Amino acid sequence: MVFPKNVTHPHSVGMKTLRKANERGHASHGWLDSYFTFSFAEYYDPQWMGYRSLRVINDDLVLPGMGFGTHPHRDMEIISYVLSGALEHKDSMGNGRVIRAGEFQYMAAGTGVQHSEFNPSKTEPLRLLQIWIQPDEKGVKPRYAERNMAQAETGKLHLIANKSGRDGAFAIHQDASLLLGKLDAGQNVSHPLAAGRHAWLHVAEGEVNINGAKLSAGDAVGVTEEHVLEISATKPSQVLLFDLN
Repeated sequence: MVFPKNVTHPHSVGMKTLRKANERGHASHGWLDSYFTFSFAEYYDPQWMGYRSLRVINDDLVLPGMGFGTHPHRDMEIISYVLSGALEHKDSMGNGRVIRAGEFQYMAAGTGVQHSEFNPSKTEPLRLLQIWIQPDEKGVKPRYAERNMAQAETGKLHLIANKSGRDGAFAIHQDASLLLGKLDAGQNVSHPLAAGRHAWLHVAEGEVNINGAKLSAGDAVGVTEEHVLEISATKPSQVLLFDLN
């Protein structure tokens, strides 16, 4: 997020930008209950248009048997993370899959793709995080991938996506890395932040402290001009860490 010169963001604390869960945008459509970290659809706040190349983090709860009908996207890197329940995906690339809790899904929309996302269960709600990252080039060939992190080791950060696709990560069209941290209560992880890099930490579940900031589920913080991120969990937690240029 770029702010005009001489304008102080209302949630800035030192070199941290706090985003509290209860201050996010919210929309309830009956079958869908969504919280928006950044401006999206009918929720618009010029103070919250994204952070660097990170454009969207939507926390969606979808009732059984409901979902998003076929719709188009283009020129966006889209990552979904299922927190509970199951997500049935179909797209114009020929993919048809059910993504379950603990699994990530990646789609480069590129030149254009149509897809639908449904909750196939008749009884269980679906909760997922929908993430959009702005690509560094337009008109790329659409592509699709999945990664199962349901059994990922706790107490460490796992690389989910980055520019090069190293270590089995999704290779995305942006100089950005996404890492997943699963932490038991009392566990700590650290992440070095190179000069000129920026971080956004979103707490998917639980409660953590990061460089002196206490965050609960749904909270997030942007960090810049700090050399290392120190993350400690006070409850069983899941965090998404974005390392951004």
